Amino acid sequence: MMELVPAWPLFSAFLFASLVLAVTPGPGVIYIVTRSLTQGRRSGLVSVAGVALGNLGNALAASLGMAALFAASAAAFAFVKYAGALYLVYLGVQTLRASRDDAMPSVPGPARRARIFRDGFVVALLNPKTTLFFAAFLPQFLSSDTTPMLQTVALGTLFVAIAACTDSIYALSAGSVGPALARASGVRVLSRYLSGFVFIALGIFTALAGSRG
Repeated sequence: MMELVPAWPLFSAFLFASLVLAVTPGPGVIYIVTRSLTQGRRSGLVSVAGVALGNLGNALAASLGMAALFAASAAAFAFVKYAGALYLVYLGVQTLRASRDDAMPSVPGPARRARIFRDGFVVALLNPKTTLFFAAFLPQFLSSDTTPMLQTVALGTLFVAIAACTDSIYALSAGSVGPALARASGVRVLSRYLSGFVFIALGIFTALAGSRG
């Protein structure tokens, strides 16, 4: 019978490395924390779900060979990277516009949560470096007894689940500050401006940070 995970010594190393990498703050964590601070824990957890689904898409893409395409084609890598960066800038601009129109009625809860989920999914999915990360990280823990593609999918899914758990802790922690911000209208508006600039800064960082390596 084929095993989808390696033997315990190697598997324990995978779990430890995944946990360390998952708790290390990166653009995804910053995005989730920003959403949680400005829109509460529920919105933060919705962002976690969207980011997790986008990361899972990257793990599947890595197993299907998209990482090889990104590594070989600078044009493909740049297209996806800049599309993600532009989307982050778009989110920042939308947030700043919401700050100016603070007196306008907010979007209904379910529709707003659907939009937050979509934003998290798109931001995570349009990050080719995540696909390259999975392509470089997961093969270190593959065994020769099972089809590499199946193992990559299984380990990638497990990594995404671990990251979703740690991201949820970030969301709950940051979201606990949300009610205090909501009671202060001036602070709320300021936090929205800060969120907008954070999204724009993340977009610029994504566009300028490094290359395919």
